[in-house]
Amino acid sequence: MDLGEVTSRVEQTIRQWIESGELGPGARLPSERTLASELNAGRTTVRVVLTRLHAEGLIRPEHGRGYFVKGGD
Repeated sequence: MDLGEVTSRVEQTIRQWIESGELGPGARLPSERTLASELNAGRTTVRVVLTRLHAEGLIRPEHGRGYFVKGGD
């Protein structure tokens, strides 16, 4: 599996969690380390995906706390 496939798989998984409501508005995403471990990806790949989802407005970072699903503020 190449890096593009891994990145795509990680992104699709996190999007599905958000769209399905498994991670609802205001929910905190697992840590980068946890996501990397659970999704069998490197932390750099996880960071790329989180940055992309933040740029699209699906999640928001909070310094020192992690990433949260937008909404429910």
